[in-house]
Amino acid sequence: MILYHDLGVMDYKETWEYQEKLFNERVEQKILNRSLEPGQQIYLDDLLLFVEHPHVFTLGKSGDSGNFLIRKEFLETIHATYYHTNRGGDITYHGPGQIVGYPIFDLEHFGMHIKQYIAGLEEVIIQTLAYYGIRATRLSGATGVWLDPGTENARKICAIGVRASRHITMHGFAFNVLTDLSYFDYINPCGFTDKGVTSMEKELGEKPDFESVKLILKEKLISFFSNFQDAEK
Repeated sequence: MILYHDLGVMDYKETWEYQEKLFNERVEQKILNRSLEPGQQIYLDDLLLFVEHPHVFTLGKSGDSGNFLIRKEFLETIHATYYHTNRGGDITYHGPGQIVGYPIFDLEHFGMHIKQYIAGLEEVIIQTLAYYGIRATRLSGATGVWLDPGTENARKICAIGVRASRHITMHGFAFNVLTDLSYFDYINPCGFTDKGVTSMEKELGEKPDFESVKLILKEKLISFFSNFQDAEK
C-alpha cells in the first residue's frame, strides 16, 4: 500500500532529515526481516511525500560544484539556502510553486529496478502534463521530463534525482508548476549549459490551480505504481 502525506511548506534540511528517518527505518526492518521467520516479519508501507520548499539549491553527491554560479554569501540576498546532498544528479533548485515528490518505496514491492522506477516517475509527470494539454517527453541520455528535446528550444519541466539502498528509495522529483524560473539563472540546471527550464505556468500562459495539479499528480502516481505492483503479482 502507498500512503500519501502532504507536508505543506517545509524547510529542505528538516525534510531531508525526516526522509532519512523513514528511509533508515525501512532499510533496517528489511535487514531484520531476513533473520526472522515469515510469520514474524514486518513490512512497512511505501510512502509518497509531497512538499514545497523555501528557495534552496541542492547539489547531487557526484555533481559539479562549478554549476553553482554564485557565491554562497549571495544566498542571503536572494533568501535562499544551499545543500550538498546524497542523491544522484547534479545541481537543481527548489522553491515555492514547485511540487517536490519524495517517494520512499521498496522497489521489490513493485518488481522494479532503479531504471524502471525513474522511467515510471517520468511517465507519471508526462501523463499529468498531457492532462493539461502539454506535450512532454524524455531526452535521451538525461533523466527528467522535457519539452521539445533534441531542438534548440529543449527545456526541462521536471528534474529527477534519487538515492536507493536495499531497493528502497528516497529523494525524488521537482516539478515546476508556478515556479519562479529566475532562480535557475544562478545555476547550470542539472549540469546543462545549453538547455532551458520551464514551468506549467509558462507553457500554459496562465496559472494552473496548484492544489488541483497536486491532486492529479498524486492520483496518477499512486495508480501507476499500484497497477505496476498488481501486474507483478
